[in-house]
Amino acid sequence: MNDPLLQPLTVGGATLRNRIFSSSHAPGYTVDGLATDRYRLYHEEKARGGIGLTMIGGSTNVAPDSPSVWGQLYAGDDSVIPGLTKLAEGVHSHGASVMCQITHMGRRTIWDDGDWLPTISPSRVREPMHRSFPKIMEESDISRVVQAYGDAARRVRTAGLDGVELIATGHLIDQFWSPAVNRRTDRYGGSLDNRMRFSMEVLEAVRSAVGDGFAVGVRMTGDENLDGGLTAAACSEIGRLLASSGLIDFVNVIGGNLITHKGLAGAIPPIGTPLAEQLPVAAAIKETLDLPVFHAGRIPDVATARHVIAEGIVDMVGMTRAHIADPHIVAKVERGEEDRIRTCVGASYCINRLYLSQEALCVQNPATGREVTIPHLTVTSTGPAESVVVVGAGPAGLEAARVCAERGHTVTLFEAQPETGGQVRLAARASGRTRDMVGIVDWLDREARVAGADIRLNSPVEAEEVLECDPDVVIVATGGWPDTDVLPSGAAGVDLLVSVAEVISGHVAVGPRALVFDDHGNLQALSCVEYLLDRNVEVQLVTPDRAIGHELNGTLHPAYLERFHSDGVDMLVDHRLVGVVRSGGRLEAVLRNVYTGSEQTSTVDQVVVEHGVVPADDLYLQLRGHSANGGHLDLDAFINNNPQPKTESGFRLFRIGDAVAGRDIHAAIYDARRLCQVL
Repeated sequence: MNDPLLQPLTVGGATLRNRIFSSSHAPGYTVDGLATDRYRLYHEEKARGGIGLTMIGGSTNVAPDSPSVWGQLYAGDDSVIPGLTKLAEGVHSHGASVMCQITHMGRRTIWDDGDWLPTISPSRVREPMHRSFPKIMEESDISRVVQAYGDAARRVRTAGLDGVELIATGHLIDQFWSPAVNRRTDRYGGSLDNRMRFSMEVLEAVRSAVGDGFAVGVRMTGDENLDGGLTAAACSEIGRLLASSGLIDFVNVIGGNLITHKGLAGAIPPIGTPLAEQLPVAAAIKETLDLPVFHAGRIPDVATARHVIAEGIVDMVGMTRAHIADPHIVAKVERGEEDRIRTCVGASYCINRLYLSQEALCVQNPATGREVTIPHLTVTSTGPAESVVVVGAGPAGLEAARVCAERGHTVTLFEAQPETGGQVRLAARASGRTRDMVGIVDWLDREARVAGADIRLNSPVEAEEVLECDPDVVIVATGGWPDTDVLPSGAAGVDLLVSVAEVISGHVAVGPRALVFDDHGNLQALSCVEYLLDRNVEVQLVTPDRAIGHELNGTLHPAYLERFHSDGVDMLVDHRLVGVVRSGGRLEAVLRNVYTGSEQTSTVDQVVVEHGVVPADDLYLQLRGHSANGGHLDLDAFINNNPQPKTESGFRLFRIGDAVAGRDIHAAIYDARRLCQVL
C-alpha cells in the first residue's frame, strides 16, 4: 500500500513495519516493578492490531533512589529480565517492535516509599508536583547513577527488546539540562556543555552496555515553556549536540514541562485542546537533526497522523491514548475500515486514574488492561441465538446492544429520546471543551447498527410492551435522574434547586448570577460553570470538599481552573449548602463551613446542584416480578466473566449502568460488556 503511515522505517538496528508507535507510559499493571501477564497482553494486543512499535516501561526506574510513583517497571536488577523477555517474544510474534524507556526520576518522585531514600537532583530545587526537597548530587551519586543507566540498558537488550529510550522531560537528565533546576557551579553546571555532561556520560554508558545495532534514543522537550527553563533555541541546540555525539539513533520530542499540573496538561493535552498542538515544537527540532524524530501529543485520528507523516513533519507519529481506546487502529486502516476505529476523545480517564493511584483504564473501552478476561474483538456465541430487549440507549444500553448483536443474538433497543447517547450526549453539549465526548456514543451507536441491532428511537416503553416482545433476556439500561437532594432534612428551599443537567439541557433559564453547588467533585459541575460563563453569568462555585474538582487530578482540571480564575469565578471550598429562601425576587443561599459550622449567605438568581443521579429503575421494578430470575445478578459469575445461570422458562432480567447506581461512563460500559460477552 502507498499509505504513508504504512511505510517501514529503520531506527538503529530495528526496522519498524510502519510509522505508528505507542509512546512509553506507565499503566500501573506491574507487580513489584515486574512485567506481569496483564502488562504483556496489554502491549501484545497493540502488536496484534498492527502497530509498528510499542514502547513499554514508561519511567522504568534504574536505581533504588528513584522509587515508583505510578507503578513503573524497575530495571535496577536482573529480576526484570524474565518478564521483559516474555513480553518481547509476545510482541515480536505479531510482527511489531518493542523498546523500553529507562530513567532516573531525580526530584520527580517521592522519598517516603520503596527504600525511603532521599530524592536526588543536581541542585536543591523542589518540584511543585511531587514536592520533595532533593539531596544535591555528589560526584559519587553521579557515577553511581551513570552506571545504573548502563546496567539497565544491558538488561533490556538481554531480554530481547529492540531498543531503549532515555526520558529527559522533567526527569534527572533534563534536571541537569534545565537552568531552572541546575544551579551547580562545578563541571556539571553553568554552561550548556557542562549541563549536558551528565547526559553524555549516561549515553556513553548505555551505548557501551548495548553495543551497536541496538536502538538508543532520547525523549526530550522542544521548549520547556517555563520561567528560567530551556527555551526552544536551547532545546534545538541540545538535540543537535545529542545527534552529533553519534550515541543515539532517534529523538522523541514533546512540548512543555511536566513539573506542574498545568505543565503536564500542556505536554499531554486533554479533551478540549487542539489536535497535534505540540507538533510545531517537534518539527523545529527535526529541522536541526539528521535523525528520525518521533512525536506523540493528542494525535487521536488517522487523518492527522497520516498528514504528519506525508508532509515529513516527523518520522514516527505517536498514537498512544488512541491505542488505549482502540489497539487495532492499523489493522483497520489496512482493511479499509478507518470509519470503524474507536477514536480517543481525550477524556484523560486513563491518566487521571494514575494520578489518583489507580491503574489506567479507558473511559470507553473496558477491554483495555483487561485482555486476560475481555477480548477486544467480540466472540460469537456458540449457543442458540436469543431475543434480547435492551431499554435505554446511553453508553450502557448501546454497549449491551452492540455486544449481544455481535454475539449473534436478535437485539431490540428501545430509547425514549429522539437520539441515542443519554447523559454523554448531554455532557458533550456543555461547552466546546467537552464536545468530543459525543464520539463515545457515536461509535457505540454506529457499531450496534452495523452488528444488526434494531434501535427504536422516540420509543418509551412500559412493562407490558416489553413483555409483548416475548424476550429471552431483558436488560434495563435506563440510567438515572439528577439528584438534587442535598439539603439537610427539613431545610427550606428544596423546590428552589435545579440540577446541572437541567441547566445544560436548556430546560431552565439562567439568571445573571448563579451558585453552583458541587457535591460530586468530578467534571459535571465544572462543565456547568463553563456553560454559564459562556452565557455571561456571574458564578459562585461552592463545594464541601477541600478542593475544586476534588475527584480530578492529572491533566483535566488545570484548564477549568485557569478559566475560572480568569473569569472571576468565586470559588468557595469547605462549605455545604444548607438552605435556600426567596428574598425580593432573588434567592438567598445559606452556606455552612464544614469545619467550624459558621454560616454565610449568597444572593443569587439560581442555585444549581450536582449530586449525582438516582437510578431510574421503575421499569426494572415493574418487570422484576415477571422475570424468571427475579432480576437477580449472580455476582460471582459476573465478577469472573462467567455466564449468568440459565432458567428453564421465562425471561432473565438484568439492569446495568446508572440504573443500578450512579457511577461513570466506564462503569456503565464495563457493566454491559462483562454481562453480555457471555450471554
